[in-house]
Amino acid sequence: MTQIAAPAGGITLRSDPSALRPGFRPDTQRTVTLDFDDNALLPMLYGEHDRHLARIEQRLGVRIASRGGRVMISGGTDGTGLAESVMRALWQRLQKGEPTGMADVDAALRMADGPPQPENGSDPRLPLADMPAIRTRKGAIAPRSRTQAAYMDMLQRQEMVFGVGPAGTGKTYLAVAQGVALLMANRVDRIILSRPAVEAGERLGFLPGDMKEKVDPYLRPLYDALHDMMPADQVARRITSGEIEIAPLAFMRGRTLAHAYAILDEAQNTTPAQMKMFLTRMGEGSRMVVTGDPTQVDLPPGQKSGLVEALSILDGVDGIGITRFAEADVVRHPLVGRIVSAYGRAEAAGTVTDGRSPVRSRTRE
Repeated sequence: MTQIAAPAGGITLRSDPSALRPGFRPDTQRTVTLDFDDNALLPMLYGEHDRHLARIEQRLGVRIASRGGRVMISGGTDGTGLAESVMRALWQRLQKGEPTGMADVDAALRMADGPPQPENGSDPRLPLADMPAIRTRKGAIAPRSRTQAAYMDMLQRQEMVFGVGPAGTGKTYLAVAQGVALLMANRVDRIILSRPAVEAGERLGFLPGDMKEKVDPYLRPLYDALHDMMPADQVARRITSGEIEIAPLAFMRGRTLAHAYAILDEAQNTTPAQMKMFLTRMGEGSRMVVTGDPTQVDLPPGQKSGLVEALSILDGVDGIGITRFAEADVVRHPLVGRIVSAYGRAEAAGTVTDGRSPVRSRTRE
């Protein structure tokens, strides 16, 4: 048995090629043994009924056996290496007193199994357990994928950031978290959250109430994100005082946003004129974040998306950062990621539906 230097944090690693099950080839298969030294943390590491270990097995194609504080990981060289990194990251989280649930296991898996980072100093602060978080009064918010880590880094460095990609990748949530952190640190005077009030099949006029009551349902996701990061009474007080403003995009025209943190959500539903109008509201000491999914445009047929046009025009402009999320970055329920993938495959194949039967879209030759 070959003893490997133990990493910090109470974990002992051993690699034992002789412990492999029959049929494993020594050059491609191995077993790694980890010994954890704090029995009080083991139930949270393993999960109820070892569900955390089962998720790692399923995702990485390895076999994991546990007895007390000892964990044996058997499988291919790549799989066992990734599983080892995941277990180590989760253990470090627990030692810091941070909760570890299934979402954190999935996050560690995404971080460990992502594409290699370029060797030019742009590695977005890996491993998972060592990355700084956006800190709000309700706790720290850490990235759950490599792209999220790069996005958070960009939110800190750039004055204007575009976050584009599928639903469920945390584009808006992290943008709101960064705004709340800057507001609490007195680095901005106010947060402005905006969305275009574009209907997906309904009409504003059919909704009851005054203008605020009509548009609030479209802005509800922004309210939800705020309440995740600040106590409800503080959110209400800051909205009343004007430190937090939530308004439809149409209300931005003619304004100059100075010393503010402005977020334009669902930007794929802006027209080119609306997008230009919003971007040119930027004033002294302000930051802007634009988020959206170019594949979910609710504009009338034939109307070009302002987000798509802006991404083409502004790519490479100094001071503007663009983060592109992919299906692998979906951090909601795992089924959401599979749904996004299925729709992506259908769109790539040119298959659409009219609500009754699938038809193949026609392209002009």
